[in-house]
Amino acid sequence: MPTNSPTLPIVLAGVPKTNYSLYHRTRFLVGDPTSFIQLTGTPDDHTMFICRDIELQRAAQYACADRVSCPADHSPAAGLSGDRETATAQATAEYLTKHAVTEIITDRTLPFIFAYHIEQAGIKIQYSPTLGVMERRAKDDQEVQWLQDAQSATESAMRVACEIIARATADKDGNLLHGGEILTSEILRSIVDIFLLEQDYANPRSIIACGPLGADCHNYGTGPLRTEQPIIVDIFPQNRRTLYNGDCTRTVVNGTIDETIQRMHTAVCEANSAGCSTVKAGVTGEDVHRATIQVIKDNGYSTGLPGPDDPISFCSMTHGTGHAVGLDVHEPPLLDFGGPELIVGDCLTIEPGLYCRAIGGVRVEDMVITTTAGCLKLNSLHTGLDWS
Repeated sequence: MPTNSPTLPIVLAGVPKTNYSLYHRTRFLVGDPTSFIQLTGTPDDHTMFICRDIELQRAAQYACADRVSCPADHSPAAGLSGDRETATAQATAEYLTKHAVTEIITDRTLPFIFAYHIEQAGIKIQYSPTLGVMERRAKDDQEVQWLQDAQSATESAMRVACEIIARATADKDGNLLHGGEILTSEILRSIVDIFLLEQDYANPRSIIACGPLGADCHNYGTGPLRTEQPIIVDIFPQNRRTLYNGDCTRTVVNGTIDETIQRMHTAVCEANSAGCSTVKAGVTGEDVHRATIQVIKDNGYSTGLPGPDDPISFCSMTHGTGHAVGLDVHEPPLLDFGGPELIVGDCLTIEPGLYCRAIGGVRVEDMVITTTAGCLKLNSLHTGLDWS
């Protein structure tokens, strides 16, 4: 069984650029193997960050650790491997040995190469399934600011996309035109990508799904965008400096808005408000989800996936209310059945949607920070269907 003693030394390791739990602990972004050691219950309690020698000066300035060193500072008697990752693992094991550590605790992200060399040194490894999880959920002031910055950039990109759709002209077949060409999901996605790249954001493939394609909530969309059809735009970029993500969805219609689409949208916006109003520390993710879907039901819509006998006019909310956001765009907790108790600092999306195979989809997504009294909303962007 895992040992959860607070006196056990903690070891995290890997590449902070891809191991977000390690990056969260150190706040130091680097693309080489590193390790973080927290000694507790010893005469010399401290934290140590081991990284490449060329990173020492920068690490001393920016890494959240009491001390920094490089593998060469902790070479075992047999010497260090010429392989960078192996050398870092060897140095980590040697550091623990020199500090008389006989047992450590680690999280789910420890690379096996580090585990191997630590165990070869005769040190026991205990695993904690919760180590780092709650810490990443409880966003501090710096993280909240980084999330706000990311969401602000996301909203700027969203405004560009939705206004291009709304202000486009339509050809005789109903296809939208932009710059004299048919406006497609692919073209608009590229415009969004370039816009965000210029603001130093990496942008995964945005969802820009028109009409019936949007009835599948995770269909990225393809082909021409059309007038008088709902177009879901879901953008979730990552800041390349802080690694924190934004996440925002809006639905836009070019031209006349059909009454059926408007009704769907009104219900979704009301559900979004209900979800946001329910969020506060102490309630559960399931509580938020139930409040959201109750509004969907009160407006006469269903929840869950359509069955094989349901007509194409069947309209329902097919997914949970939302998820957490941070260094990953999808993090614990979920706002769904079985969702856990919320804590101060949870950054959550509230994204109800309605989907109909005959019409398409409508979704509105905002991001909030959980507080003791409610939530701090990170969005200020227009939620309507008309962006002209």
